Amino acid sequence: MAAKPYQTVALTTDDLDLLYEVSTSIHSIEDLGSMLRRILSKIRGVFGIEGASIALHDGKNREFFFIRTAEEQRNGTPPEPHRMRFPDDHGVAGWVLREKRSVMIHDVSKDARFGAHLDIQKGFVTRSMICVPLMTRKEIIGVLYALNKLSGEFTEKDLFLLEILSSSISIAIENATLYGDIKQYASTLEIENIRLLSEVRDRFDLQGMIGSSRAMRHVFALLDKVIGTTTTVFVQGETGTGKELLAKAIHYNSPLKGRPFVAENCGALNENLLESELFGHVRGAFTGAVSDKRGLFEMADGGTIFLDEIADMPHAMQTKLLRVLQESQVRPVGASRYQQVDFRLICSSNRNLLEEVKGGRFRDDLYYRVHVFPIVLPPLRERKDDIPLLSAHFLDKFAGKFKRPAARLAPQALALFMQYDWPGNIRELENEIERALTLAGGDSELKVDYLSEKMIATTPKEAAPCLAGLPLQKAIEQLERRLVASALQAANGNRSQAARDLGLTRQGLLNKIKRYKILKTD
Repeated sequence: MAAKPYQTVALTTDDLDLLYEVSTSIHSIEDLGSMLRRILSKIRGVFGIEGASIALHDGKNREFFFIRTAEEQRNGTPPEPHRMRFPDDHGVAGWVLREKRSVMIHDVSKDARFGAHLDIQKGFVTRSMICVPLMTRKEIIGVLYALNKLSGEFTEKDLFLLEILSSSISIAIENATLYGDIKQYASTLEIENIRLLSEVRDRFDLQGMIGSSRAMRHVFALLDKVIGTTTTVFVQGETGTGKELLAKAIHYNSPLKGRPFVAENCGALNENLLESELFGHVRGAFTGAVSDKRGLFEMADGGTIFLDEIADMPHAMQTKLLRVLQESQVRPVGASRYQQVDFRLICSSNRNLLEEVKGGRFRDDLYYRVHVFPIVLPPLRERKDDIPLLSAHFLDKFAGKFKRPAARLAPQALALFMQYDWPGNIRELENEIERALTLAGGDSELKVDYLSEKMIATTPKEAAPCLAGLPLQKAIEQLERRLVASALQAANGNRSQAARDLGLTRQGLLNKIKRYKILKTD
C-alpha cells in the first residue's frame, strides 16, 4: 500500500531517542559508513524489525546499489562492505523512485512490485517492508528499507517516523558529498572485487553462470540480447561447460520464467524410448504401455524444452522433431490425433553441428531450425581467469553442504589449478574441490596435499612461481594486474579501448592502473 495522510501520531521516548541519535550522527561526516551503520542498527532495534538497509541511486548508470544489507543487520556484526546493484526500474525501489513517495507492504508475496530475485541477501526472506525515498532538494538519492516486522505489522506511525528519519539521513549523505565521499568509500579495490564477485554470481539469479573473463563477457553479452525474447537458442560446448545451466539461466530470466522448464538428453535413450519421452504415448501403444503418458513437449507447453546433445538424436527422430518444429504439433505414440503445443526450444551439443550436417549425420533442414541463435560456451582452459571466482563459489557451496566454516584455497593449489587444462571443465573443477574439501576435514586451507594425483602431477609453467607463496587475495591481484597490463598492451595504450575489452568503465580502469601502478612501459 502507498503512503496515506497521517493522523495525529504520539511519539514515545524511544522514538525521540531515535530522532536525536540520527540528528547527532549527522555531524559524523568524516566516516559516513560508520554513521550509516549506527543509524541502521538503531532503526532495527527501535522499530523491532529483522533488517534495515539503504540503497543509493546511481543516476548515471540507472542503478541502485546497497551499502548495507539486511542480512548484515540481522547478524548484528560489522562485516566487510558489500554492495549489490540492480536496475533502478526494478522492484519496490524502482516504484518508489518513479512515484516519489513511500510504500508500506504487509505481505510482499501478494504485491507485484516486489521482485524476489532482487532480495537483498541470499538466505534472507523478505515478508513485509516499508520503503521510503531519500530525497534532497534536487532529486531522490536512494531509498531506506525497513524489513520484516518481528511482532505484528508495520503501522502508519512506523511509516511516519521513517519518513522523518529519511530527511535527516538524506541531509547527512548530501553533506558528505554523495558523489565524492560515497564513491571513494565504494571504489576501493576491496569493494570492487566484492562487487564484481557479487555481480557475476547474481547476474542470472545464481543459475550457476559465473565468470568475468573476456570469453564469458562475450557469452553474457549474447545472453543480454536473447533473454528477453523467445528465440530458439543453440548452445555449443564441451561436456562439463554448463550447457544446461545456461539453458536454465535463459529460461528463468525470460518472459517464460513462470512456465515449465523440461530437459532431455537425446543421447541417453534409444529411438523408441526417446520418441515416447518427447511425444508421449497412449495406453496399449506398445507392450508395457499400461496407461496414457504425457510427452515432454506437452509438459513444456507454454514454457521451454531443452534438448541436450541433440546431435546424438537418431536420424529418424530428427525427421519427427522437424515436423514438431514446423507445425507446432505432436502426436503421441499410438494416437490418431495431433495436439497443438507452444514452447521455446533450446538445444545443445558438444559437437560442431555444421560438421555433423556435412558428414550426413544431422539433417540440414533441422539444422536451420535449431541453429537460430548460437552461443558457444568456452572450455575452462580458455577462461582460466575465472578459476579463482569459480573456486570461491564451489568452496562456499560445499562448506554449506558439509556444514563447516568456509575454507580458502592455498596459493600453491591455486597455481596448480591455473596450470591444469581441465578436460572435464567446470564439472571437473567442482568435483576436485569437493574431494579436496572432504579430505581437508576441519582444515581451513585447501593445501596441495589434498588435491588429486593428476593435479599434483601438473607441471608448473613459467607463470606459476609468481603466485606460489602468495595469499589468495594477493594471487588474484597479481592475475588482475596482468589482465589490465595485457589489455593495455593489446589496445596499444588506448585506455578507452582497454576498458571496453575488460568490461570496465574508463574510470574503473584508471583506478586499477593507479592501484597497481601500471606504467605505459608495462
